[in-house]
Amino acid sequence: MISLLNRLVQIPGPSGYEKHIRQAIQKEIEGLAVQMKTDNLGNLIVSQDFNNQKGKRIMLVAHMDEIGIMATHIDQYGFVRFTTIGGVRPLNCVGGRVKFLNGVQGVIGSYQNTNPGDTPSIDQLFIDVGVSSREKCPLQIGDVAVFERPFLELGERLVSKAMDDRIGVTILIETLRGLKTSDHQIFFVFSTQEEVGVRGATAAAFGVEPDLGLAVDVTGTGDTPKGLKMNVRLGQGPAIKIRDSGMLADPRIIDWMEKAAQNISIPHQREILDRGGTDARAIQISRSGAPAGCLSIPCRYIHSPSEMVDINDVHDAVKLLIELLSNPIIIN
Repeated sequence: MISLLNRLVQIPGPSGYEKHIRQAIQKEIEGLAVQMKTDNLGNLIVSQDFNNQKGKRIMLVAHMDEIGIMATHIDQYGFVRFTTIGGVRPLNCVGGRVKFLNGVQGVIGSYQNTNPGDTPSIDQLFIDVGVSSREKCPLQIGDVAVFERPFLELGERLVSKAMDDRIGVTILIETLRGLKTSDHQIFFVFSTQEEVGVRGATAAAFGVEPDLGLAVDVTGTGDTPKGLKMNVRLGQGPAIKIRDSGMLADPRIIDWMEKAAQNISIPHQREILDRGGTDARAIQISRSGAPAGCLSIPCRYIHSPSEMVDINDVHDAVKLLIELLSNPIIIN
């Protein structure tokens, strides 16, 4: 699983430019008993055939896209100004390295503020690609880039850019590989443009029309010095979402997930996220609505170039999904 995750996080795929990561996912699941299609928004929709057309239609979704930046202006000296794709924080940018989809690399610099302690705004940042003029700059307006950092193993903790949400993608792929039977019609959706407003999942949920759905995504933690007041910690199991800023999880889904975790003695946590949302919101309000929830992976330093997860939480998330999907579902 670590090898798979390492491959996936290194593939650039900012919102709206998910082609290469989608192709990589398709390659990973070739040979499984699945049907694959790509819809008009670029979502990869994979259905697993257990020859059961009477079970519930279940939609699992993890988004392929990652945060990034887009070039907006190149000055006479070749410095590139940019805007954000998704929730890029200026605090995480200065000194960071980026890689454009055309292969050009650069480092992010900032204006020299009068007060060195001030955090610069996005319009005070620029990208230095190592040239001395606009004419020598190998970029054009609209080129997009992602952060570039090497994958790092710190014991049981894994660190990389794009854990949000390549960790969810990895979990869905491993669930596909591990699920041997089910009474249900299961749709694994690898969605686009989550970071800019759950756009892909909105279209996918309308097309799949699920009876119920789960997103698999990261969530914040409260286990760092003076961090969030949040009862989620790395290594204490996947988190079952109760609410976030975009969704109140269906209590029946929460109960279903918690009972399954207890049945197989999987450590798990309850999650309330004050800021941020997931693709579960799109499932919940699609068409006439559907019960929805979210299985969250605790993650430190979200939306930075060095997001951190615990491999034990990831393994347990796969076990829990397989347990959920392998048994009858009674949602009262």
